[in-house]
Amino acid sequence: MMGSRVQVFLLVISIQILLVAAQTNEDFAVLKSLKDVWDNTPRNWEGSDPCGNGWVGIQCTNSRVTAITLGSIGLTGNLSGDLQLLSELQILDLSYNKGLTGPLPASIGSLKKLTNLILVGCGFSGPIPSAIGSLPRLLILSLTSNSFTGPIPPEIGHLSNLFWLDLADNMLSGRLPVSDGTTPGLDMLVNMKHFHFGKNQLAGTIPPKLFSPNMSLIHVLFEDNNFSGSIPSTLGLVQSLEVLRLDRNLLTGPVPSNLNNLVHVSELYLSNNQLSGSLPNLTGMNVLNYVDMSNNTFDESEIPLWFSTLQPLTTLKMENTQLKGQVPVSLFSLPLLQTVVLRNNQLNGTLDVGSSHSDQLQLIDFQNNFIVDYDEGGGFKNKLILAGNPICRETGQTKTYCDIQQSNSTSYSTPQKNCVPSGCRINQISSPNCVCAYPYTGNLSFRAPSFSDLGNSSIYTSLEESLMNSFRLHQLPVDAVSLSNPTKNADDYLVLRLESFPSGEDRFNRTGISAVAFVLSNQTFKPPHNFGPFVFNANSYGYFAESTGHHKSSNTGIIIGAAAGGSVLLLLALLVGIYAFRQKRRAEIADKQNNPFAAWDPRKDSGDVPQLKGARSFSFEELKKCTNSFSEANVIGSGGYGQVYKGVLHSGRLVAVKRAQRGSMQGGLEFKTEIELLSRVHHKNVVSLVGFCFEHDEQMLVYEYIPNGSLKESLSGKSGIRLDWTRRLRIAIGAARGLQYLHELANPPIIHRDIKTNNILLDERLTAKVADFGLSKLMGDPEKGHVTTQVKGTMGYMDPEYYMTQQLTEKSDVYSFGVVMLELITARQPIEKGKYIVREVKQYMDKTKLLYNLQEILDPSILVTPLKGLEKFVDLALSCVEDAGAERPKMGDVVKEIENIMQIAGLNPNADSASTSSSYEAVSKGYDHPYSDESLFVYSGTFPPSKIEPQ
Repeated sequence: MMGSRVQVFLLVISIQILLVAAQTNEDFAVLKSLKDVWDNTPRNWEGSDPCGNGWVGIQCTNSRVTAITLGSIGLTGNLSGDLQLLSELQILDLSYNKGLTGPLPASIGSLKKLTNLILVGCGFSGPIPSAIGSLPRLLILSLTSNSFTGPIPPEIGHLSNLFWLDLADNMLSGRLPVSDGTTPGLDMLVNMKHFHFGKNQLAGTIPPKLFSPNMSLIHVLFEDNNFSGSIPSTLGLVQSLEVLRLDRNLLTGPVPSNLNNLVHVSELYLSNNQLSGSLPNLTGMNVLNYVDMSNNTFDESEIPLWFSTLQPLTTLKMENTQLKGQVPVSLFSLPLLQTVVLRNNQLNGTLDVGSSHSDQLQLIDFQNNFIVDYDEGGGFKNKLILAGNPICRETGQTKTYCDIQQSNSTSYSTPQKNCVPSGCRINQISSPNCVCAYPYTGNLSFRAPSFSDLGNSSIYTSLEESLMNSFRLHQLPVDAVSLSNPTKNADDYLVLRLESFPSGEDRFNRTGISAVAFVLSNQTFKPPHNFGPFVFNANSYGYFAESTGHHKSSNTGIIIGAAAGGSVLLLLALLVGIYAFRQKRRAEIADKQNNPFAAWDPRKDSGDVPQLKGARSFSFEELKKCTNSFSEANVIGSGGYGQVYKGVLHSGRLVAVKRAQRGSMQGGLEFKTEIELLSRVHHKNVVSLVGFCFEHDEQMLVYEYIPNGSLKESLSGKSGIRLDWTRRLRIAIGAARGLQYLHELANPPIIHRDIKTNNILLDERLTAKVADFGLSKLMGDPEKGHVTTQVKGTMGYMDPEYYMTQQLTEKSDVYSFGVVMLELITARQPIEKGKYIVREVKQYMDKTKLLYNLQEILDPSILVTPLKGLEKFVDLALSCVEDAGAERPKMGDVVKEIENIMQIAGLNPNADSASTSSSYEAVSKGYDHPYSDESLFVYSGTFPPSKIEPQ
């Protein structure tokens, strides 16, 4: 009887195990089907538990496969249609496996949770399946460098979250699809940042409907296709655009004049088309670095004088563009100019480079013109090419400038770091650290660099540092990187050979290679701004630390497996018990992850389980790992609360982790209240909460990572970002909209209570985001209109009415925002050397004079351009800092007024921001103002303050 009960018990446990493991087994079955059709799978792809056994390239959450990253490991075969059964899959990256061939299965459209589909540098062919348009969460779609054919599926237009679309270097044909009311199209992708379609066989006109003012595009790369017809004028409406490549097509007609409105474009390629009409006027493109309009049929024209106004210009290429007349000497005085190529034109007279030419000027190529003389008094010592001009052809000149000596490459190679290289084995290479190893190699191709001087070693040094910082940040096993052989190829891409050297061993394993490949293929690595968009093309790696991977089963293996099976049956009862315990533990862990507050202890005055919207709980170990054990190298900020660390989550997402120091931690109830409040905030101009950690006696908040730091850093010059008047207006409207959301749309409404330039962050597009809700309060009773609370905030920004009465209202934020507005135009701290910014502006202001007579206190860096709307901006700021809250506008009214000011300045209020940046003693009138003549303070204490400590 007892034996029967044991058998029944074991049977029940076995059934439970099967039920719990059913989904995991389904994922295993899919991976096994892939293993069966692929060669060279990783050696450890054995057993029936890919999650528990840590299969290389497989990442899991709650025992479900969520990511497959297998870059550069030599896979060969096809992509199985069974992939659709991985219902939790979020990332699929099989890049740099050239042996992966065949079509992309339509069943891939069933992966509804997929966010990243990256197949760079494989051998896939056939049409791109329209089912890709059924992936609602897709953010990155990169199919670069394959052999895909046929048209771009219009269904891609359904991917509303997509921001990176790279289909370059395939054999795609047909027209660019746009919507027509019944079918979707690419024009629907208003959140798209990147259209990379270069090096295909796309044809037809570029549809005017493809572009609109509400698009967020920063890169339009259409080079080397068969596009015909004219450049659509709607392209000039995409104010966010930074890089435009239309070169090597069949485009005709004049260049639209409104292209001049693209004030953020830094690289412009229109060469090798059949464009006609007059030369386009580019004076509005005031950040333009690189211009190539060569080989078109423009009307005959002298070199426009406005060329000399493009101060950031590094490269001007106008080969075969009907230019004629004398070359103005002012052209060569541009401070950053590196290359001028004006060959095959009708330029004549004497060439005078002048003595004030740029120190960076490396190449002047005027081959095949009509230049009869050259004034050598300017002392230009670098490459000058005048071959094919009368000065060389008819006078018999033998000067070096009569020889063709241009080169598109340089011999740069990363130098070794104060060490002596030792002899290495065959195929090994000595790293910059003089360690012999087998590096992972490939070519970095930059599609639109802003410079043309390939001999400047400092730019490669910055790229090397950026690469190593990225690899360290992601904790990759890379000891050093080496760059070499910079070359401009036929596509006008800058190509660099990259060697990545392993750390601790002389070779990488498959995990290390896949991790490095993922960082490069997933665009996780962000190169320095002047390098622009890139693609990495990896070489196959044949030196893995472990032995070769999976091969097809043999009869011997089957026999051995059958023999071993009998022994396994004898141990089944014991294993069932162990397995059940293990599954129970996994279930508990999964439950904790699904229910982040399973361990929340109400007995510790922390209240009920928090109710969150979108935020998740992180374990201490997760955040420790993503911040490299809270390394000092990852610290990006600090304050009274604690330190802020840059981190990289398992998914590759960058985050900022705010870790409270022991003495500043809140009580459990206060911490719960804060994360509940933050989890409700979702707006493009408010920093979003990703999650938190509340364990190991730790309190940590995890925010989205904002790369360009605070507005205060940019205004002070610390960030290196140049904020012109246009950018400051866009920052003002962004921050105002964020505050308007908190006051009027958040549920319940929120008073921030600490608005200042330190708490306004700038993302990669310089979009303003309101941050740091540590002092925030929910809006009080609408009947009362205020919250009575102790005074907290930052001196210099604090509402004097709140300071005197302890009654906090949304108008307190309006006051702080008014101070921020004044800080935007003066770049001065609110209290600086005894001067309070509000009093300063009022003291200098004279409404009868230009710019209200404020030139002396305005930031000099904005005085270089017309300050349209500045007077109204000052009027609005001063209305925000009225002493009485009732006299201040609401944030909704502030937003409307800034929008009007932007229109006066000729700006679209709905366009994104730009990219890649005598002592006065106030006379006292008896008013007890809270701001003294001391420096900037933070006040967070009881009222009235007995002592205020400097920040």
